[in-house]
Amino acid sequence: MPTFTAIDFETAQPKRWSICQVGLVRVEAGVVTQELSLLVRPPEDMYSGFNTAVHGLTARDTMAAPGFDAIWPQIANFIEGQTVVAHNMAFDGSCLKQALEFYGLPLPLFEKQCTYKLFKKKLNYCCEEFDIPLNHHDALSDARACAALYLRSLRG
Repeated sequence: MPTFTAIDFETAQPKRWSICQVGLVRVEAGVVTQELSLLVRPPEDMYSGFNTAVHGLTARDTMAAPGFDAIWPQIANFIEGQTVVAHNMAFDGSCLKQALEFYGLPLPLFEKQCTYKLFKKKLNYCCEEFDIPLNHHDALSDARACAALYLRSLRG
């Protein structure tokens, strides 16, 4: 069975560098070995009402949290040189790229996989269909669901 990292980012604003929560699930040989849920203080701790309506996070939640540049060393090893899976890698991959660029950090090399492309449905619909627990737009819950879907796709 495969080894990979499932990720999900929530953002404070339409700007993709405005990451406010990271969810990460590490799967080794087909078994979940680690999970991380990190609140992240976006630049200037500014939130749009639209984004808050999606995930429920506000400046109050992240005012004491570290910035993305401070948490990057904690998550980099789960991404660099790894297979990284997201449910909509176009979004999550661009969040990672833009946040790293915003803070002047180098973009690591990694293999990208996308469960949205594999299943061709929104995450909540996939989770309903396959009875996968989901607290949608909580980054860790979304990453857990993504990991479960990717494992399901590999098992056929």
